[in-house]
Amino acid sequence: MTSSQPTIYVLHENPEWFPPFVRAFEAEGMEVKEWLLTDGVLDLDSVPPEGIFWSRISASAHTRDHGKSKDYARAVLAWLEAHGRRTVNGRRVLELEMSKVEQLVALKAAGIDTPRTVAAVGHEQILSAARDFPTPFMTKHNQGGKGLGVRKFTSHDELAEYVASDEFEEPQDGITLIQEYIQAAEPFITRVEIVGGEFIYAVKADTARGGFQLCPADACAIDPITRELIMPPGATIAPVAGQQLFSLREDFDHSIIEKYLEFARRNNLEVCGIEFIEAEDGRVLTYDVNTNTNYNAFVEAEAPRSALRALARYLKKLTA
Repeated sequence: MTSSQPTIYVLHENPEWFPPFVRAFEAEGMEVKEWLLTDGVLDLDSVPPEGIFWSRISASAHTRDHGKSKDYARAVLAWLEAHGRRTVNGRRVLELEMSKVEQLVALKAAGIDTPRTVAAVGHEQILSAARDFPTPFMTKHNQGGKGLGVRKFTSHDELAEYVASDEFEEPQDGITLIQEYIQAAEPFITRVEIVGGEFIYAVKADTARGGFQLCPADACAIDPITRELIMPPGATIAPVAGQQLFSLREDFDHSIIEKYLEFARRNNLEVCGIEFIEAEDGRVLTYDVNTNTNYNAFVEAEAPRSALRALARYLKKLTA
């Protein structure tokens, strides 16, 4: 980049996820500055530097002992936008990342079908929230990511035992979602990747081996202590070394793509991965919006177009 071009700043909290993006930026001849939002000082009387600020803060940051990142990012993005700085996936998008309730409400407002969901605010409300759900059903954390709090229950008694047990996972924001269990026509979900208002490709994720934890980043599949493959919650077949959970969904052409592109435009989502499941009963149900989307190396290698390079080129275009 020449000195006359604005600097691109990347706001994030997880260095393990970042190397593939660095390689894509380097391949496009770009320089970026990383701004790690784990802790720090923000002088509200100061003026932000000039530049383009891309936020990829994750809802699962607290699982990496980065519990301050969410609110730090809120403060930084509010400060940047108050000074008129160009943000990519800015303050409003951060709220979508942090709340599945906000995601589902926004999807429904856009005419996109979602699973039936009830939010239980507070530990003591979970059983009453689940009362009218037929079995089986699911629980999830409202502030999710990495399959946090995602469990399948085959009876209401089973849920009651779990909620009363030491195994119960308290959600970060105190909100547990009760959601209908969707029996898939085939054991996979699809993730549609969008960059800068364009559909890039669709990813097929194997739920038989990947279960409920379907983060495509390579680091997600490995236990950080043992460095062994993790058996994810909800998996029915154990993952095997060298066996890919993610693959390109080739020649994907579905009416849902245009709905997602319009949804992204309405919500100023410049970089996102949106996930849906094709149910056994014929419904197409969207259940998750990822605004800090990662790209799987295997899929990138076989895709006709790289999402990483598309992202780098999109950010580069914003500096022109």
